[in-house]
Amino acid sequence: MSLEKPYLDVPGTTIFDAEQSRLGYHLNQFCMSLMKAENRERFKASERVYLDAWPMSEEQKQAVLARDLNRCIKAGGNIYFLAKIGATDGKSFQQMAGSMTGMSEDEYRDMMVHGGRSVEGNRVVGEDGDAQEQHQPQGKAGQKASV
Repeated sequence: MSLEKPYLDVPGTTIFDAEQSRLGYHLNQFCMSLMKAENRERFKASERVYLDAWPMSEEQKQAVLARDLNRCIKAGGNIYFLAKIGATDGKSFQQMAGSMTGMSEDEYRDMMVHGGRSVEGNRVVGEDGDAQEQHQPQGKAGQKASV
């Protein structure tokens, strides 16, 4: 019997629950391996070879190679583990979060300084708020990428 998950109706949000944890176990372990300098060097020298040493799905590997953090999260990645990829690339957490919305680092920072996204239109999937799928990606960076 599967558990009821009422939180699946939160727009723009993947909840890292036990199911996601199981799905992303090896992806997250790969990320944690990047805490060691020698592993970061090996990864940067040949990303695909390093990834192939981990029993991750091809989707997870492709998401990492593309640095698509939204895909990584859907594939079981936890943002706190995925931050190790950004750090390996020399990116701040703010830059990474911005990339997930299609915003530049400055756009993302400005949005957060001004209170973040409004809850209006973003309480459940199907409303018309800025966190809803039909409004993604956001920001000038996202608009350029989607053109």
